[in-house]
Amino acid sequence: MSELLTISSDCASSRSHTLPLSAGECSMAAAQPSVVVLEVQRDVDPDKKFSWPMYVTGVRARRRCATVVLVVAPDAGVAAWAAESIDLGLGVGSIKPLVLGPAVVPEITDPAVAEKETELAVLSAVAHGNGPNGLIVLQAALAALGRLDQEHAMVYFQLIWDGLREPMQQALEAVVMERQIEGEAKLPPFVQRLIDRGMREGELKGMREGKLEGMREGKLEGMREGELKGKKETLLRLLARAGIVLTEDESARIQACSDVATLDRWIENVLGAKTATEVLS
Repeated sequence: MSELLTISSDCASSRSHTLPLSAGECSMAAAQPSVVVLEVQRDVDPDKKFSWPMYVTGVRARRRCATVVLVVAPDAGVAAWAAESIDLGLGVGSIKPLVLGPAVVPEITDPAVAEKETELAVLSAVAHGNGPNGLIVLQAALAALGRLDQEHAMVYFQLIWDGLREPMQQALEAVVMERQIEGEAKLPPFVQRLIDRGMREGELKGMREGKLEGMREGKLEGMREGELKGKKETLLRLLARAGIVLTEDESARIQACSDVATLDRWIENVLGAKTATEVLS
């Protein structure tokens, strides 16, 4: 029996799942018990050269079996970097991750093929999901996941989702919404739930950002209103000291003014003025 241990590429939200693999599901699975630690790597991260050996030694010690790291890299440059041997020190030991990049993983767009080769379709979605045909690849893989048991399907979908960049995640969400509007068959329930959760989080983020923007705009508006009020009061005091009497219309005109520059001009006009008409000119 061999096992697949998947680890999220985002350390801040890392998740791990252990699934049993048959030899047919993973060509690397040997007859003896073994564990494949699989990680999706979207970008070059020097820290991984230290954490990948830790995965191998840690899992190997706990499970008492052969352990390898399998890195799925959607970017060719990242794949080449990940495939480099990791020197453990003094040149006396090294670990070399197994790497699957876009060059060696076929692009599966046919749902029928994806259903027959589900694990390969998952790797295809991770490797090519952000590419020009990414949405077609993703839909083929997701359709195939509906034939798996819940445990495998959820883990594989999470693996695919973690490998997608935000624009493609949004495109996939749009497809789900379009299917809902048009009344087409939905994606498997667990896929629907995760995407719905992502959309809700996005809505909450938008609400929070909108609230903050409203607070900023409200604060600026309050400062502006305060400035206008202060200048109107200054103008009225100067008019009173100058003995200039205002009519109701002239008082209303001052109170209705919402332009700071105009109020500044009227304040300057008070000096030497004898009538309100001269001030408000």
